Order: sequence, then C-alpha cells, then structure tokens
Amino acid sequence: MSIIRAATGADAPAVDGLLRACFPRDEEARLVQQLAIDGDLVLVLVAEDAGAVVGMIAASRMQVTADAREVAAVAIAPLAVAKAARGQGVGEALVAAAIAHLRSARVELAFVLGDPAYYGRFGFEAATARGFDSPYAGEYFLGIRLNDGPCVHTPGAAIHARAFAALGEDA
Repeated sequence: MSIIRAATGADAPAVDGLLRACFPRDEEARLVQQLAIDGDLVLVLVAEDAGAVVGMIAASRMQVTADAREVAAVAIAPLAVAKAARGQGVGEALVAAAIAHLRSARVELAFVLGDPAYYGRFGFEAATARGFDSPYAGEYFLGIRLNDGPCVHTPGAAIHARAFAALGEDA
C-alpha cells in the first residue's frame, strides 16, 4: 500500500528518475525541473511504497481569466506511476489527493491534458475547459471546478506556466 505525501527536496532525484522511466522522452522531467526553478510549482505529491517513490503528480500555477477576472487555477501535469506499481490504484490516489489539496488551498479551476475516460472519473470535463483560449484546447483539454465560487460564464484565457512552452505541440 502506497503512502501519498508532499514531496520534499530529498525526493527530487527519485522524481526525476521516475519521470525519465515513465515517459519516452525527457521533456516531462525537464518540465518539472523548470517549473521548480521558475517557482511555478504549487504542489508535488509522491506515492511511496517501502521507502521508494513509485508515483508522482504535480500542479503548477496558471494565468486564467474568466468573466473579466483572474481565476485561481492550476495545470495538473505530469502524473507518473512506476511500471511495477501500475494497476494498483496509485495514479487514482495521487489524482484524488491532488484535488483534495487544491480544494483546501481554494483553487477554483484545475486543467489537465489527458484521457477523458481516465480523468472524467474525478470530475474533469472537456465542457469545463471549452472556450478557454489555450494552445492545448481540444477534446483532451479538460477542466474541473474545485470550489463553489463565482460561476464561470465567459471563459477567457488559460495560460500555462512558461515552462510548458518547451513541450511544444507534442504535449
């Protein structure tokens, strides 16, 4: 059974190694490094099993406007689970823990670029993200309202942290 906890600086090498093992290219590992350097990470959680990091999820600051106001919003990316730990609920536990943490931090919206069938289980919907001006707009750009705040009627811009630009269109 994995323990979900906030990452510490001591976890950085394990998180980097996990990202490099889970993705076919090193852009995700570099993304997390750059988000940390830029001060744009707002949350990094790890799943630990028997003292080893077997999963991680990150959330970073976004600039989002809706109804002509700034909205407290984050991008959730990346989510990674070690191959040996897949199918055991680690990813689900990380996403659920991230959502709970972001709600308690009074974040209004979270966006993710991912499989609607997977993220839909947590309440992410394309309809929530639809209309926001983003280079990631499309069927895999999903959003979730995290708190009861002013209802978003007119989506504006959803700008990811600068580090995402290095991912290009392959994100």
